[in-house]
Amino acid sequence: MSVGMAAPRAPYGCDPDRSRGRLFAEPPSRTRSPFRRDCDRVIHCNAFRRLKHKTQVFVFHEGDHYRTRLTHSLEVAQIARALARQFGLDEDLTEALALAHDLGHPPFGHAGERALDACLKAHGGFDHNAQTLRVVTALEHRYPSFDGLNLTWEMLEGIVKHNGPLTARDGAPLPRYHERGLPVGITDFVKTFDLELWSFASLEAQAAAIADDIAYDAHDIDDGLRAGLFELDDLKVIPAAERMIAAIDRKYPGLDADRRGAEFVRELISYLISAVVAEAERQLALARPQSVDDVRSAGQQFMMFPPEAAEAEAGIKAFLKEHMYRHARVMSIMKDAEQIIVDLFARYEQDPADMPDEWREGTRQVTGAVRARRVGNFIAGMTDRFALMEHQRLFDSTPDLR
Repeated sequence: MSVGMAAPRAPYGCDPDRSRGRLFAEPPSRTRSPFRRDCDRVIHCNAFRRLKHKTQVFVFHEGDHYRTRLTHSLEVAQIARALARQFGLDEDLTEALALAHDLGHPPFGHAGERALDACLKAHGGFDHNAQTLRVVTALEHRYPSFDGLNLTWEMLEGIVKHNGPLTARDGAPLPRYHERGLPVGITDFVKTFDLELWSFASLEAQAAAIADDIAYDAHDIDDGLRAGLFELDDLKVIPAAERMIAAIDRKYPGLDADRRGAEFVRELISYLISAVVAEAERQLALARPQSVDDVRSAGQQFMMFPPEAAEAEAGIKAFLKEHMYRHARVMSIMKDAEQIIVDLFARYEQDPADMPDEWREGTRQVTGAVRARRVGNFIAGMTDRFALMEHQRLFDSTPDLR
């Protein structure tokens, strides 16, 4: 089947009519499947709207055309739906997972996450996947009968396990969690609603996860070129990129830099999607899963890059780390951003009265981990803009982040 053609519904995809349900029982919608309902709830929640003012790499005021967490999430959803359509998966569930995957990110991108993790080190640290789970199960307050969005089991599974299992079948944490243990938000929640942390997630979740990689690889290159942090020809150190650039130059000699860069980004996305499709088709043909439970218990990911594309993708990540994420200009801004988060955390933890009424209520009466986590939840929900405004309100001097 050629890439882009819709496949018939696959037996190994999630069937909305066979969903494992929601933590709080609700009557079915007359017009929407359970997974479409999940997607709509994500789109309409407060945390999703806040993504428009949360950093991807560049702080919101650095330019109107750089990605934010919101535009990144929309781009992930577009790629994820293309993969779902190719394999006959449930597109609504795939889109919902793609749109929700960054709901737990704090302000200022990974700098904010590092700072909050340090602030909460004594209380289990900060993990953005666990925070996304908190957002959709507790922190959104939109419904009269429950906190959170009351999403389906399949949706929550995908949020928690889109990068693979967290434990062995006996419940022992996998090696990447040996040092710090499982994220506390996840361990607490699965006591109430078992997400089977030992199994792999659905193909819908796997599609959303690899779409995230494809989107930020390609679009961070686009933003880095726009910001002048590197030139397109600098990417020629990556053999696959060198071949793509050479092909563009042969087809469009003399193309201006902006269009040349945009064409490269398109070619890169097409290359990575096609590579994933080919490898997933091969892996599925070998394993021959006949149900979504076969996928969960297969002991492997199916949505993956083949070796050559995996090498190219790793090369892109390494390039971006050196030339963009660790660029002196970016690092200087992110260092100041981390300090803003540290300052706010210390201030609110010492005096919860400085927080808004809805967060202040009850915080004074608790101490230790409970207070720290409540402060962390408040800061994690901030936009870049609000964090800056709060720092300006509470401190005599605030970094400009430029």
